[in-house]
Amino acid sequence: MGWFFAFFILSGFCGLVYQVVWLRIAMAAFGVTTPLVSIVLSVFMAGLAAGSFGAGRLARRLEGRGPGAFVRLYAAAELLIGVSGIAVAPLLGWGRASLGSSGGVAWGSFGYYLASAAWVTGALLPFCICMGATFPLAMAGIRAAFPEASPRSFSFLYVANVLGAMAGALGSAFVLIELLGFRKTLLVAAAVNAAVALAAFLVSQRLAAPSVQAPGPAREPARAPLAASRLGLAFLFTTGLVSLALEVIWTRQFVPFQGPLVYAFATILAVYLAATVIGSRVYRMRARRPGGSDGPVPWLAAGFLTGASGLLALLAADPRLPLPDGLLPGALRVVIGIAPFCGILGFITPMLVDRISQGNPDRAGSAYALNTVGCIAGPLLSGFVLLPVLGERWSTVLLLAPLFGFAAAGRAPAPRRAAKRTPTVRGASAWLALAAAAAAMLLIVFTRDFESLYPERIVLRDHTATVIAAGEGMQKQLLVNGYGMTALTPITKMMVHLPLAFLDRKPEKGLVLCLGMGTSFRSMLSWGIPVTAVELIPSVPLLLPFYQADGGALLHDPLGRIVVDDARRFLDRSTETFDVIVIDPPPPVRAAASSLLYSSEFYASARRRLAPDGILQQWLPKGELIVVSAVARALAEQFPYVRVFRSVEGWGFHFLASGRPIPRRTPREMAFRLPEAAARDLVEWGPAKTADLQFLEVLRNEMRLEAVIGVDPGAPVLTDDRPVNEYYFLRHLLRPAEKIREHR
Repeated sequence: MGWFFAFFILSGFCGLVYQVVWLRIAMAAFGVTTPLVSIVLSVFMAGLAAGSFGAGRLARRLEGRGPGAFVRLYAAAELLIGVSGIAVAPLLGWGRASLGSSGGVAWGSFGYYLASAAWVTGALLPFCICMGATFPLAMAGIRAAFPEASPRSFSFLYVANVLGAMAGALGSAFVLIELLGFRKTLLVAAAVNAAVALAAFLVSQRLAAPSVQAPGPAREPARAPLAASRLGLAFLFTTGLVSLALEVIWTRQFVPFQGPLVYAFATILAVYLAATVIGSRVYRMRARRPGGSDGPVPWLAAGFLTGASGLLALLAADPRLPLPDGLLPGALRVVIGIAPFCGILGFITPMLVDRISQGNPDRAGSAYALNTVGCIAGPLLSGFVLLPVLGERWSTVLLLAPLFGFAAAGRAPAPRRAAKRTPTVRGASAWLALAAAAAAMLLIVFTRDFESLYPERIVLRDHTATVIAAGEGMQKQLLVNGYGMTALTPITKMMVHLPLAFLDRKPEKGLVLCLGMGTSFRSMLSWGIPVTAVELIPSVPLLLPFYQADGGALLHDPLGRIVVDDARRFLDRSTETFDVIVIDPPPPVRAAASSLLYSSEFYASARRRLAPDGILQQWLPKGELIVVSAVARALAEQFPYVRVFRSVEGWGFHFLASGRPIPRRTPREMAFRLPEAAARDLVEWGPAKTADLQFLEVLRNEMRLEAVIGVDPGAPVLTDDRPVNEYYFLRHLLRPAEKIREHR
């Protein structure tokens, strides 16, 4: 049995690594959009469900075979999973190339999503089916070889799998990706899968030997009562749906306190899995007691405790809770908010599958598949339906309401064998339910959401994010999921006027990637040219009238066009060329997936959309020396001519890149090239009173590209595979402090 536990720890580790890395590679290939994320996660979960259900049926058809046969099938599944570590990344890359060259924008968003979904499904689904098949196949092997351990074999494997998944979440985010990059991390997981497959094959040979061969098929255990099985299956589906739907909500709730970092998301996942392991271990210890797994399910207490514990996230996300912010301090909020709920589900889920299946791999496969189907529906319901309409608080309440409904099962008659215990069990359950109901009401009524910090605010929600607009005058704020995106500053004007004034001819068309408060979009329109702005979050363009006095007119300007899309996906799909492309990625520089707007591959896409003599402007705020150098190297890899200037406020960098030499001009020459409206726009917020003096503040602070690259000579080129800006845990842990200081 110990071999199976080890196999599932390693298998769970690999499964989580694949999920994390596949999602990121798919983002690079098809766009950082909520529908794309939903497609990848849905395919992953659908494969698990199909594999679990199908392998359970296969185990039933092969009933009577020796344990070695099932373990060999398990070994084959692990080997095929390992192939994914080699095959999936190239398949997704080919998908990007194929879709990007097959019609461009003619696909249309819906058509492109359909094509992306088809490609992602073809690349991931076969391997995910193999992942789902591992549970029933291993259970069938245990049932044939160790029939005495079979009734609780699912929970045995479940604990190991979740423990491995927790290690995979932490290991990939905090160690492997930073050291090796995404593709080599996949190779590590593939090697682990291959080792598991080899070890399982050797174990199967041992189990097939006559001395250890099981005497025959295990006796079919008695089925659980039909009503109890149906209720348990309904609970498994519901908790799968609710837990994954809440995970989407938790991401929005805790970002304001931890930041939009890969480590924040990894922390949520790790706490989720760690609490699940603890709950499962508690169940396993309880089940080993005499009669510990035979009593009735206390649905009254289970329903109310599960529902009430899910509402703790409202308390943890209350900004009045006296806890410090930051990645590690913010993790305490995550523990308070989600650990009790996940721990209770970690107890109940394997208990129900054990009771429904009694070691039968077919029934276990069907039950686990139903739970996984709920996991598919949850994020779609939460992200696309509930959050845009109800927000985080009431979406949470509505999702948890069905769990309270399961408490009605507490009134069902108890089985005869537990009749003597029924009054005690019911009495305790009633008191627990009453306490949980009271706590739930208090949490709903007395907690507050993050947006309550801003008494005067506009709050918009969509399937991508919760957006808050607040403040007055030049102190207005744009917060996405509670994190500040930008400010009203002359820097965002200079991002546009600097490259346009360097052009040798009159510009004809411009592109702004990342709309924000709309300042750069407004500044480019002041040149009297057609301007396209790309914004990922649908609610952000609606707030232009709040940030810009003429925002309403900007939305209806015949020269302006705002496209809601992922910036990189737009570049890949577009067939247009632009004279100037202005890029101002959302902060911080360490933000999750932000490297996709700083990488060498991104600049290659941008150069294809740039006119031969066009200029790309990349804004990079203050950052670590290694990040500044890595971004500079990525630009130099794709553009033969790159110039670097400090901002008008003395911090951050304007990188100008082109396929042709960028002219040398004086401040007066540059000011002369501005149309009258553009000159007024440039100095609207100062600090200088004239355009030539404003340009002087920037031109006199030019830096040599070689000097910028040289701030960290050992820095790699920032690529999709090595996002050095996002993954920095080991660097901060091991490198001297002077190596990680920020370059302003």
